[in-house]
Amino acid sequence: MINEQLINPKSIVVVGGSDNIQKPGGKILKNIIDGGFGGKLYVTNLNSASVQGVSAFGDVTDLPEKIDLAVIAVAAKYCLHTVEVLAYQKRVKAFIIISAGFGEENEVGAALEKQIVKVVNEVGGCLIGPNCIGVLTTHHNSVFTTPIPPLEKEGADFISGSGATAVFIMEAGVSKGLKFNSVFSVGNSAQIGVEEVLEYLDITFDQEKSSKIKLLYLESISNPKKLLKHASSLIRKGCKIAAIKAGASEAGSRAASSHTGAMANSDLAVDTLFRKAGIVRCYGREELANVAAVFMGKPLVGKNIAVITHAGGPAVMLTDTLSNGGLMVPTIEGDRADVLLTKLFPGSSISNPIDFLATGTAEQLGYIIDACELDFDHIDAMVVVFGSPGLFPINEVYDVLHQKMSTCKKPIYPVLPSVVNAKDAIDEFLSKGNFGFSDEVNLGQALVKVYNTTFSQEIIDHQQYVNCYDVRQIIENQVSGYAAPEVVQALLDAAGVSRVQEIVSDDVDQLLSAVSEIGFPIVMKVVGPVHKSDVGGVVLNVENEAQLIAEFRRMMQINEAVGVMIQPMLKGTELFVGASYEPGFGHIVLCGLGGIFVEVLKDVSSGLCPVSHTEALAMIQKLRGYKIIQGVRGNIGVDEEVFADIIVRISQMLECAPEIKEMDINPLLGEDERIVAVDARIRIER
Repeated sequence: MINEQLINPKSIVVVGGSDNIQKPGGKILKNIIDGGFGGKLYVTNLNSASVQGVSAFGDVTDLPEKIDLAVIAVAAKYCLHTVEVLAYQKRVKAFIIISAGFGEENEVGAALEKQIVKVVNEVGGCLIGPNCIGVLTTHHNSVFTTPIPPLEKEGADFISGSGATAVFIMEAGVSKGLKFNSVFSVGNSAQIGVEEVLEYLDITFDQEKSSKIKLLYLESISNPKKLLKHASSLIRKGCKIAAIKAGASEAGSRAASSHTGAMANSDLAVDTLFRKAGIVRCYGREELANVAAVFMGKPLVGKNIAVITHAGGPAVMLTDTLSNGGLMVPTIEGDRADVLLTKLFPGSSISNPIDFLATGTAEQLGYIIDACELDFDHIDAMVVVFGSPGLFPINEVYDVLHQKMSTCKKPIYPVLPSVVNAKDAIDEFLSKGNFGFSDEVNLGQALVKVYNTTFSQEIIDHQQYVNCYDVRQIIENQVSGYAAPEVVQALLDAAGVSRVQEIVSDDVDQLLSAVSEIGFPIVMKVVGPVHKSDVGGVVLNVENEAQLIAEFRRMMQINEAVGVMIQPMLKGTELFVGASYEPGFGHIVLCGLGGIFVEVLKDVSSGLCPVSHTEALAMIQKLRGYKIIQGVRGNIGVDEEVFADIIVRISQMLECAPEIKEMDINPLLGEDERIVAVDARIRIER
């Protein structure tokens, strides 16, 4: 666990410090000194009595006792002995190991890494790294890289699994005016990874003092449940979190035995986890920095945006981006709009986008922003796009923008495109604590992501629908493999999912007897093969006994056939619910339209168990075919509340039965409030 000695040390030793600031040990020492560290600073160096003006010790054994933090920048082979001396003799409780050559390199390095962790654990200490760039807090700059961004409590807490990527993301952020509160480069995460840092930020969160912006760069997620727990907790406390998870492509291929298995993968699990937690998922450094800059502004409440500009092209591109993402650029009209127009040069337009021409002045920009703030109640936020063709200074415009961003209650997002012509004016604007964007489309995409990332705080009652005891009684008596039809039926019954009446037999006379109760027409399905349709194992609209007998004989000749199932022929909209177990994450539940929609178009939504009723409704409403569920062209729709209820029931059943690794209900047939399971598969792994 991270401790106070790492965050706010009273003393630091740089092991392997140097006068050469092109080496990590030298640059770290310089950054700590330049950052104005107020505690005691020590350094070890084999060859010098003084390093960068700091008295040096030849060996760690010569150091005084009770040093809070050790930053180690010596070769990997010397690190274990160094840590042992510092931990056991000098009572050091916090370590940052910059050195590489550990688990990322070979098995010998991995073993050395484990020994170091053992020592640190024995003294109740914390370890960042090895193989990292270090740590930045408002108290010390223990990194060997630049830039050192502005550090203040209103800035972002940034946790990165990659040191070099952390530097590049900081550079992207600084160029937009982004500030930081802390930066943790966890390297190999030998003891403390991204999840553990997030846990610390959650446990120690203070509404008055802590940063409310968290940024993550992950190359792996070693503890998804911990990440979900503490990210959701921080978001409940008012924080905003954005993250990149690298490695989005599916690693390797799997032999899919169901529709769910074909679509579920590790990246879908990450996407589902982020959505459940309320994390804004980003896919690149610039996107993460843009989203973070949006976080720095006042909260976006509502989706109506006023686009204010003196250049038509950027306004059109921004309007397209916002509109395509679900935000609105609504028309501005009426008496107050007419009054505003009189204050602008002839030829200006205020219909939205508000174009006040290339000759527009700072004073006119002030009029426009005031009108959007005070007169146009349907406007929720403003984007101001203002650059320069290089004919005149635009500092006065940016001064007005600075003042309005400070005083307006509605958020204002500045786009400052003239990174060459107006570089000095932009630098001055950002130096006042503002943020800004160089590209209007990138800003629009960030706004869309932030607006469309929702967070459900609904409390989930795990026992609301499903009796876990009944589910466990069924599961405990099963072996690995696909469950028999009667077992599937029993599990659906335990979950309270309505199902069509089914009779399974390898005796045609039994089926003929049963059909007298069901009545024609019926559906016949082969029992045994997994993909029934692929082998001709499904026949619809069987209307008489002769056809039943003929199809029975044909199906029993299919390879792996062990029987035939008959069901009444029902009508309705075909729906789909499935689930797949992803190690570490738990079950991912998918829903969608059945039939061709899931097989070809893969029109599905996903949720991470346990799924609340609110989440289930959101999953349904995200589907591209949602209008079909609502009912179109005179067709009867499906009651989405009932559909959501089934998703929640399946989710709760899966929580009781982690042995279920994969399941499909396809199709569910829905018509208004009646939704019944027609076909289902469940695969169990003991």
